[in-house]
Amino acid sequence: MAAQSQSFWKHLARYLPFSSLTARIFAIFWFTLLLVMISVLVVQHQDPRNYEPVNPRMKAELNEIAGRVSKALTKQPGDMISSLRALSRDHRKIQHMKGIKLYFTDTDGVVLDLGRHSDKFVRNFASSSDNPEKPLTRQYGPWQMAGPFVISDGSEQGWMYIGRRLREPPPFLIRLLDNPVQLLLATMLVSTPLLLWLAWAVTRPARRLQMAAERVGKGEFAIDPSLEKGPREFRQAGASFNQMVGAVDSMITGQQRLLSDISHELRSPLTRLRMANALAIRKQGESKELSRIDTEADRLEQMIADLLSLSRMQLNSHAERDVYTLDDLWQTLLDDAEFEAGQLGKVLNREPLPAAHIEGHGQLLCSALENVVRNAIKYANSQIDVGFQVEGRVLRVTVSDDGEGVPEEMLGDIFRPFYRVSTARDRETGGSGLGLAITDSAMRQHNGSALAVNNTHGGLTITLTFTDIMPGK
Repeated sequence: MAAQSQSFWKHLARYLPFSSLTARIFAIFWFTLLLVMISVLVVQHQDPRNYEPVNPRMKAELNEIAGRVSKALTKQPGDMISSLRALSRDHRKIQHMKGIKLYFTDTDGVVLDLGRHSDKFVRNFASSSDNPEKPLTRQYGPWQMAGPFVISDGSEQGWMYIGRRLREPPPFLIRLLDNPVQLLLATMLVSTPLLLWLAWAVTRPARRLQMAAERVGKGEFAIDPSLEKGPREFRQAGASFNQMVGAVDSMITGQQRLLSDISHELRSPLTRLRMANALAIRKQGESKELSRIDTEADRLEQMIADLLSLSRMQLNSHAERDVYTLDDLWQTLLDDAEFEAGQLGKVLNREPLPAAHIEGHGQLLCSALENVVRNAIKYANSQIDVGFQVEGRVLRVTVSDDGEGVPEEMLGDIFRPFYRVSTARDRETGGSGLGLAITDSAMRQHNGSALAVNNTHGGLTITLTFTDIMPGK
């Protein structure tokens, strides 16, 4: 039997180790329940409403009262019941003697009403305490009952029960047991510290995991050793999360470095191509075909430069972060854009920059707005509007132009790398098709978003939403 019991506890320890969250919840639940049960049992054991023997001092005092009643009965004519009825009408003698109430029964325990309504608890007490040699006491609310005590008129005997009103209210614990609602509230109060500790033990590693996930969402692929602390389930989840973050970081870093290496490698044949084209122009003179080669080489070089810029910013965006004011980030950029628009015969209207701070990669944040503003200047007919709106910790930047806009079915694609709405228009205006892709990447790395819609003027409106702004100077 002992071997079987030992085997049972070994199996239980294997499947429910205390380091696991399941075992902690199980243990705290039963410990709380045991604590409440012990408290209730202790209170009930000390409950004055339990039947207790009358102590010698009280017994002597109450026997004296019984003797006085018996003496008064001997002076009344008639049988004992008639005598008691007569005495019950004389309140000065027995009804309120020393602030007490007297109740009488015959030797069979039948309560004698004596012309007045007997309290219900008298019948209950008389049915349980019926031995005059061993009188008992019990508390009923504000009243304490004691008895029975023998009374006699000289020929007949009866029993007397004495009710004494307590000067002080019942103890708090007794009143608590009398009120189920209060008892429930007290039980909840007793268990609250343990449950709060349990909630803290559960939510603390969960909050760490949530914060780590938010950092990953912002582009910070850093392994957090604190995730591998706490209950076993969360330690395992934290270790898996850190492993995933490390794998994703390695994958993204490898991809970005590959892109950067390819871009660098493309520069060598591109340089040789341009040198060969320049030699051909020198030997054969200008021609339409050679000019086209030179133009496409310029575009290819610009595309490679944009790819290198994008890969560098994405590779270091989570490491090179700081807190900037909006003035520090965008004031010079907007001044240059306003001048550039003026040189093209267009007007750029802009609202003042709000007093706010933003945390992030400075170059990426500048590129996010710069690409959108320059795109609007490029395709606007005459006017560009730049607006800022702060709501709590959210900043919305809107850039609108009065150009031709974008077909509705293509609005969701313009942030894709190398996507072009019109090849002919791109040839006229230039561009690599990476500007808005850089903007979208920068916004996602800063937990924001970019949205494009056609406005009422027929042009395009792009809204950049930043969700982690710190208002104020």
